[in-house]
Amino acid sequence: MSEVKAYGAQTSDADLKSLNIERREITEDDVKIEIEYCGVCHSDIHQVRNDWKNSKYPVVPGHEIIGRVTQVGKNVSNFKQGDLVGVGCMVDSCQECDSCKEDLEQFCEKGATLTYNSKDKHLGGHTFGGYSEQIVVDKEFVLRIPENIDAKATAPLLCAGITTYSPLRYWNVKKGDKVGVIGLGGLGHMGVKFAHALGAHVVMITTSPSKSEDAKKLGADEVLVSKNEDDMKKQAGSFDFLLNTVPVGHDMNPYIALLKRDATMVLVGAIEPLDPVHGGGLIGGRKRIAGSVIGGIKETQEMLDFCGEHNIVSDIEMIDIQNINEAFDRVVKSDVKYRFVIDMKSLKN
Repeated sequence: MSEVKAYGAQTSDADLKSLNIERREITEDDVKIEIEYCGVCHSDIHQVRNDWKNSKYPVVPGHEIIGRVTQVGKNVSNFKQGDLVGVGCMVDSCQECDSCKEDLEQFCEKGATLTYNSKDKHLGGHTFGGYSEQIVVDKEFVLRIPENIDAKATAPLLCAGITTYSPLRYWNVKKGDKVGVIGLGGLGHMGVKFAHALGAHVVMITTSPSKSEDAKKLGADEVLVSKNEDDMKKQAGSFDFLLNTVPVGHDMNPYIALLKRDATMVLVGAIEPLDPVHGGGLIGGRKRIAGSVIGGIKETQEMLDFCGEHNIVSDIEMIDIQNINEAFDRVVKSDVKYRFVIDMKSLKN
């Protein structure tokens, strides 16, 4: 085992501070990565503050990891020292169940091993994430990062990116489709970029008229303010697909009314109870509400390659690790455009 520097929280009400953690030595199937950048996801905050009542302390968050390979096991042939790589939300799965065999490791029937706060089968205890100097990961869960795009701005692609790309692909969004992206934040801004790159007519749906200019810069063709009932009525029954990125429970009925017959709204943000849905709004048009969570490793690599081909990255604000507690507070206040990324070299300061 190796002791490495990290940043984490010891309790739910404590600030993140410097601490040391242990990483395993590489096995024949492992890749050792020196971490250069790590994105800040709202999930990091939920886990640190035990909002989901399942946190294990100390929590070392971070599942949007970019770094360079420093060492590989003898069975690793697809990565070498110096390669630019990424690690997302998972670091292992059973690789035997139907979901894993279908490249849907996020739905592993025995439970995927999450990058942090998950059972660590190698060292015991729980896994530690990317707010650290280095990480050791099974080769099957390491992703190749295109060298032609900004490395630091690719970090959020490993969570926010795949979270929005996967449903757009699964529901076959294509050129000419009218796609609504509900909510302009870390997820929503990636949804707009991907839908635009896929050739859709993109409508940013927001409660805030002030976000119109930013939405159009990101690739939205129109902006629909959901508080404007007249405009919502004019757009009723006109959308082929809705990507709902709102992170909290809310009234979905006005959005259901926007869907065409047989169209789908996919939730990727809210995991808490939702306001009652009027069944008539679904039954009357054979409409669907569905959910989606990240993506498998194969699809995540596809997404990264797509980003390389279309020059897509996240809009980010860089911070040093010493400013992480302030950054957490700003994320909660939606005071970032649109994701924080930590320069992990600052951990050495």
